[in-house]
Amino acid sequence: MTSNHGSTATDDDLTQLASVNLNLLVPLLALLEERSVTKAAAKVGLSQPAMSHALRRMRRLLDDELIVRQGGGMALTPRAVELIAPLRATLQQTARLVRPSAFDPAVDARVITVAMTTSTAFTIGSAIARQVAQHAPHAVLRLRTTHTLTAMASSTVFTQDGADVVLLPEATATSFQRERLYEDRWVVITGAGTPAGATSEELLARLPHVVFDGSPRLLRPYDILDEQGVAYTVRDRVDDNLLVPHLVAGSDGVGLHRHRVATAMQETLGLRIEEFPFPIPGLGIDMVWNPWLADEQFRTWLRGILLEAAQSL
Repeated sequence: MTSNHGSTATDDDLTQLASVNLNLLVPLLALLEERSVTKAAAKVGLSQPAMSHALRRMRRLLDDELIVRQGGGMALTPRAVELIAPLRATLQQTARLVRPSAFDPAVDARVITVAMTTSTAFTIGSAIARQVAQHAPHAVLRLRTTHTLTAMASSTVFTQDGADVVLLPEATATSFQRERLYEDRWVVITGAGTPAGATSEELLARLPHVVFDGSPRLLRPYDILDEQGVAYTVRDRVDDNLLVPHLVAGSDGVGLHRHRVATAMQETLGLRIEEFPFPIPGLGIDMVWNPWLADEQFRTWLRGILLEAAQSL
């Protein structure tokens, strides 16, 4: 337990803590994670009236509403969102203190949450699933997929979504430490019926483009095409990047995609793959760990699982 003034709890901290009913912390975490009194009560084995009573006590203790009605559902207050990650880490540490068993993947039945884009999931998701199934047969792998990179780079992916690790493209900035998992690169993709002798630059200039429309602006390769003075025409926009190869293959268009995704779809869709014609930063995927993940044995094991999955690609 730490104080606001240093790394070690003082006597005053412990005296103040002694007046707090620590039994409220478990239902508090359940409430913050479930955002529902009914679901939280079922999760921790309380009746709904007992959970409602606990919520009233937690609101008085923390001087915050914690959960409020918003539209047709319930939403957490900013203070409640800040509490999720440190509260989860504290309770995990407490559980190990009273039940000090080492992490054993052969018997552990936890939910393992890995967040990534749909393209990354397409590339490595099945390899991760195979590794987890082989080495942790009782665990549940939970893949959280999105195409909103800004959400994946923020703390909410850890505090609200409960991700143990995020697989984040190298070009997406984050304030958390990162480590390279695997490399990738941009390529030009077209259908099999496009002009065989045309270079990738000519294909980009001649054919109508199918683009990923999941952000306010086009992908980085289009900035480079603009810088190089390559004129291009956008014909189709999609908000799921995995649809780009399908539309390109069936409409004699051109698109830009990850090499690993394109090669995985090449035979099925009859794609033609060419290298991007200008220098461009890579598309490596990094592991970004939940900074509140207190189980170091589990983190080390999961890191090994992810590296094994990447090596199998």
